[in-house]
Amino acid sequence: MHNFRNKVAAITGAASGIGAALAESLARKGCNLALADINEKALQKVTDNLSHTGVKITQHILDVSNQKAVATFAQDVMKQHKGINLVINNAGVALAENIDQMSYDNFEWLMNINFWGVVYGTKEFLPYLKQSTDAHIVNVSSVFGLYAVPTQSAYNASKFAVRGFTESLQEELRIEGSNIECTCVFPSGIKTNIAQNGRMGKTSHLYHAEELRDRFDDYAHTTPEEAAETILSAVLNNKERALIGMDAYAMDILQRILPSHYKQVFVQGTKLANWWRSRRESKA
Repeated sequence: MHNFRNKVAAITGAASGIGAALAESLARKGCNLALADINEKALQKVTDNLSHTGVKITQHILDVSNQKAVATFAQDVMKQHKGINLVINNAGVALAENIDQMSYDNFEWLMNINFWGVVYGTKEFLPYLKQSTDAHIVNVSSVFGLYAVPTQSAYNASKFAVRGFTESLQEELRIEGSNIECTCVFPSGIKTNIAQNGRMGKTSHLYHAEELRDRFDDYAHTTPEEAAETILSAVLNNKERALIGMDAYAMDILQRILPSHYKQVFVQGTKLANWWRSRRESKA
């Protein structure tokens, strides 16, 4: 895919964050859009903001954890746009909690959206993408799909799964000589509402729930717009991986250098942070 003009892109999680930034950038580049999200009001706002671009935009209220709903979404896109070139499986949620305290309901809620949503979005669109002369799939993993951290077991599991699923898909597409390219995206801290809208346990090894939400903003250094441009550049250059944010590059290098020992960095760092936090609280 050498450009986006007159192409058709389907984006999940399009009502905010990276998804909304992708929609805006693609619309400016002349790409027609099928925007999907579970938040109807926010999705309408994104659509209204892009009405001046002149591209065709359809809205789809979608729960990506529902396989039948995703299948209907793909069918509706084909009916309304008569084709599909780019599928971006971007929808995702957050959960921070210790494993021993985490409910199965919370774990399944996250996996159904973060992992199965990507699987459904890939499988349901694949037959239609194969009908295009130039097609691309983007599956959004996370920097937490490269390494594991405490309190993020469910999120780590989902994003590691997206990475493995996508890398296997890339191999299969190459073996069959497919017209479809595929990119797996690993964003680090992006200034979105994912932490604010996520589920946080009552306690963690490091911070309480509200502290986790507050501190997320301290580590989110990349804007959704910057992330969107990195993703679209990866599509145009047929890159199989896209790291977003300098900390993503740093942690990717750390994991490569210390593939089995990097965990000690987090263990000792967490212990040190807890000690320092206790010391400050005792003085207060």
